[in-house]
Amino acid sequence: MKSVLTVNAGSTSLKLAIVEGDESRPVDAFERADAVGHRVVHGGDRYTEPVLIDDEVEEAIDELSRIAPLHNTPALKAIREARAALPDVPHVAVFDTAFHSTIAEAASTYAIPERWRDWGVRRYGFHGIAVQSVVSQLDAARIVACHLGGGCSVTAVRDGRSVDTTMGFSPLEGVPMATRSGSVDPGALVYLLREHGLTVEELDEALEHESGLAALGGLDDELGFAVYTYRIAGAVAHMAMALRGIDVLAFSGGVGENRADVREAIAERVAFVGYFDVSVVPAREDLVIAREVRGLLD
Repeated sequence: MKSVLTVNAGSTSLKLAIVEGDESRPVDAFERADAVGHRVVHGGDRYTEPVLIDDEVEEAIDELSRIAPLHNTPALKAIREARAALPDVPHVAVFDTAFHSTIAEAASTYAIPERWRDWGVRRYGFHGIAVQSVVSQLDAARIVACHLGGGCSVTAVRDGRSVDTTMGFSPLEGVPMATRSGSVDPGALVYLLREHGLTVEELDEALEHESGLAALGGLDDELGFAVYTYRIAGAVAHMAMALRGIDVLAFSGGVGENRADVREAIAERVAFVGYFDVSVVPAREDLVIAREVRGLLD
């Protein structure tokens, strides 16, 4: 297979690239290629490998939009547009959650009633394609990958396999992000619903768009910087526990790659775990998507 058009639809952007071999170039439209690879955030329990897209797969991605509406909804829109523009080439869905399907049951299970777990409430993990890209560029057994951008997550990877990660049932769980809260005591959320009359819609809007660094004044605010780096360092320490040490602490994403002060503050807080390398590794999701497409179709 010579070329793959990669489609990465975010909540506010659409990134398109043509990948040939290990080289890619951005494009502005659905240009013709030998195949099309789509990043899809949530594949649930059903999709732990790339899959050829048909109407049934589209329907399943639509159903999973109820869990990840900010991500699966634009991905589905892009899939439909791309399939209409390029109907005679194969389209493949590559899922962020798939990389985390190796997480142990102890790490993926919430201590909640069994009937809730039967409804699929468990920890799935996200940013899998980005973490996969980072890990593929490093030669180390125990990697803690901090993907810090608009969304933020910390992942423990042993021998190329995800062991644990901070995002859970949805991309809201974990460390603070640009506008997302990260983990909040569920009792506080129940309190807001019960005592202050917030609607579910208002709560969802606030947690997704009015929280995180946006609520704390940003990274250039003393409190914002302190909360952000403290929580991420705590997550790194947790991942060190899962791995029983760290060989490489890797940073990717807009903040991870461009804010040395953030990296230094996090690394300093977890220095007690012992010596480890600190690396800045840009995530190349387009190359991973293309590789996964070729692996399925070649």
